[in-house]
Amino acid sequence: MHGSAILQAKLWYAQRISAMVLGLCVAIHLFIMFYAIRGGLTAGEILGRTQGNWFFAIFYEVFVLACLVHAPIGLANILRENFPRSPGLGTLPWVLAALILGLGTAAVIGVFTGGVGR
Repeated sequence: MHGSAILQAKLWYAQRISAMVLGLCVAIHLFIMFYAIRGGLTAGEILGRTQGNWFFAIFYEVFVLACLVHAPIGLANILRENFPRSPGLGTLPWVLAALILGLGTAAVIGVFTGGVGR
């Protein structure tokens, strides 16, 4: 039980820290989008500016990694609270984590390399 309490505390902290990172990422993302739209840039022009830009690639991969930490922990908590007698549901957070990492990183790579929509 003691190890479980320590694990739960670590997961709690990980989710709260990732929430702070996500909040900052969302604010920066919205600022960038409002700035770009106000300047009259189209989606194609925005993607043209992000292609090959390491700053954007690193920023959005941090966004993906924060989601990777945050969402599966939250899903695991929801499942544990609502379905306590269904241990088979414990794999769903891992599936979510794999999807976030795979699809999110693929999107970052696509925007960085210009492979979006090809």
